[in-house]
Amino acid sequence: MTKELYSGAEIILKSLVKEGVTEIFGYPGGQVIKIYDALYNQNEIKHYLVRHEQAAIHAAEGYSRATGKCGVALVTSGPGACNTITGIANAYYDGYPIVVLTGQVGLSQIGNDAFQEADIVGITRSCCKHNYLVKDIKDIPRVIKEAFHIATTGKPGPVVIDLPKDVQTAKSTFEYPESIKLVGYNPNYKGHPLQIAKAVKMLTEAHRPVIISGGGVLMSGAHEELQKLAQLIQAPVTHTLMGTGTYPDSLESSLGMLGMHGNYWANYAVVHADVILALGTRFNDRITGCLKRFARDSHVIHVDIDPCSISKNVKVDIPIVGDCKNVLLGMIEYFEKKQPNIYKDDKDKWFSQIDEWKQKRAIPPFTGDKLSAITVIQKLYELTKKYSPIVCTEVGQHQMWAAQLFQFNEPRKLITSGGLGTMGFGFPAAMGACAGKPEQLVLNIAGDGSIQMNIQELATCVDYGFKVINCIINNGYLGMVRQWQEKLFNKHYSETKISAPDFVKVAEAYGAIGIRVQHEDEIEPAIIKAIEAKSPVFIDFVVENFEMVYPWVLAGEPLTKVLLSNDCAVK
Repeated sequence: MTKELYSGAEIILKSLVKEGVTEIFGYPGGQVIKIYDALYNQNEIKHYLVRHEQAAIHAAEGYSRATGKCGVALVTSGPGACNTITGIANAYYDGYPIVVLTGQVGLSQIGNDAFQEADIVGITRSCCKHNYLVKDIKDIPRVIKEAFHIATTGKPGPVVIDLPKDVQTAKSTFEYPESIKLVGYNPNYKGHPLQIAKAVKMLTEAHRPVIISGGGVLMSGAHEELQKLAQLIQAPVTHTLMGTGTYPDSLESSLGMLGMHGNYWANYAVVHADVILALGTRFNDRITGCLKRFARDSHVIHVDIDPCSISKNVKVDIPIVGDCKNVLLGMIEYFEKKQPNIYKDDKDKWFSQIDEWKQKRAIPPFTGDKLSAITVIQKLYELTKKYSPIVCTEVGQHQMWAAQLFQFNEPRKLITSGGLGTMGFGFPAAMGACAGKPEQLVLNIAGDGSIQMNIQELATCVDYGFKVINCIINNGYLGMVRQWQEKLFNKHYSETKISAPDFVKVAEAYGAIGIRVQHEDEIEPAIIKAIEAKSPVFIDFVVENFEMVYPWVLAGEPLTKVLLSNDCAVK
């Protein structure tokens, strides 16, 4: 019996279905028109038409962050593929799995400067986990199988598949591989038992332990194991921006976020700790401050599935390569089996010391004439917390205020750009969250600068009923850069004052709801109206121009040199 023949485009979609894909974010073009024709003739995959290719990648990442699944994006060749680079790099630095399908000119045209030809494999080599140029239709099922495996295993990340037009139009039978074997790719998930034993011994003998929870804890789903270990060894827990939600902010043992704009008591605890257990974090400069003065008197245990991340920035005493969940389970098992002694009196003294530092948690008094951004975000948290919303952010002052002022008690509730710090990320990421979690209230906290980078995606939201509530902190400046200029460059506000359209009229022009808030008594009615709305919303919060984000550790300074206001530093 002759097997049925399918086009390469049909085989691509059949392979995606085999991987459980139900949503794709994309933008059509000449070199993927065959795939879009195949999409037209099926009903298993829902396609969302964005307004810019960068937004497709951010949406795919937002979908991945909200659901834990692998996001998928589809774009055409040349400018379409090139427009994805920032999104791919963002997913790469923050470690989230997406598969990006790019169109390419025909095989015979590659290298001939054909219309809309770009070497996307070469361009993305440094900012993705792996990439492919498919040269034979028979390779499509294997390549897609491998791509999803690579994207979702080890340290997750983006994988790019470049698909020449003639490979899409060729015909072949379809058979999807049940398994794959990639020589040389064998992520270590378990962690070495002797290293785990050493780590538990060091932690139980510690007088001032601190756990730092990073994005690796979230990706491995290890939040429950983290809570259990912290309780067993009686250690406080701080988290990175990417680790937000891995340890409940509501617990007394939670120190909240550390680093440049983290809680200074978290910074102090890390600096004064005798043992640090770092889980799934790269120790980047935003959390270490001055490396030479970071944890100089501490023993460091570092757990990460990526061996390249261990001892890269901070010298480590006990390295453990493995998945955070498995390593924590190993630690818990060892602890419960050996029942080591805990220096409870010392731990009590340690928590008392931290409580003393926490007494200085005051927010600087607000003295501006306009609405306070801090007041806005505090009110936003109070009025939405009962809905347990997914909170997306752009990058800037508003991002830090959201991380500081919201309480996150479960994972996958904060979706923000960490390693790359991508303005324009939050809005399309919120669309992806809406697609993956349609039952959830989704907020995007944005600045008046960052929202304009992908403002066109309001059309996408309206088309597909993505009820994103965009809370725009409109201060008339690129706020975070302006803050640096004020403190370090003698108030030389060079090119940071920014104009904006009438956001209410923009929203209405797209068929969404626009609300303007200029006074404190308008905040609550506006937020309630937005929650009750059936369509996307822009809330334009017109706030004070010169409000600052505190606490603040200046770049290159030690974590203990924390600015609490313009005139006050804790040293």
